[in-house]
Amino acid sequence: MPHLATYVGLADHSEQTLADSFRAVAQGHAHVADVFHLCHTLAGWSEAHREALAPVVERYGEQEGGDGVDEPERLHAAGLAQTREGEVGLLRDLQDLHVLASLVQTTWMVIAQGAQGLRDRELLEIAQRCGAETARQIAWLDTRIKVAAPQALIVAP
Repeated sequence: MPHLATYVGLADHSEQTLADSFRAVAQGHAHVADVFHLCHTLAGWSEAHREALAPVVERYGEQEGGDGVDEPERLHAAGLAQTREGEVGLLRDLQDLHVLASLVQTTWMVIAQGAQGLRDRELLEIAQRCGAETARQIAWLDTRIKVAAPQALIVAP
């Protein structure tokens, strides 16, 4: 099942990248209290997803490199290695988190489909739970982007 191993690896690396990116945004925008605290909380969720995935990595393996596994690191290096300044910077950083979280969510969806095909109930439960929590991360990002947009786009600096 080399392709499942590719997606298990993608989920593991993407969740780590998302956790690191949430923390970078928290630190870069520490003056915005809700962003600071919620980004740290959401980073913890991604780390918990990786912990839940650990037995799956043991069972199916984790293919390194190729077939898109490097994608999360590329996104992290290109978009979230450091944060931007100001209101527009916060808005752009939140958008970058949204893009990465969307990658994570679709990865969990694909893994859930594979788990159904394999009749692996444990993997299916993990993928559904982690996918649902990722959807909650995205919902918070949607809301926070809506809050940040008027301030960033309309109010003069």
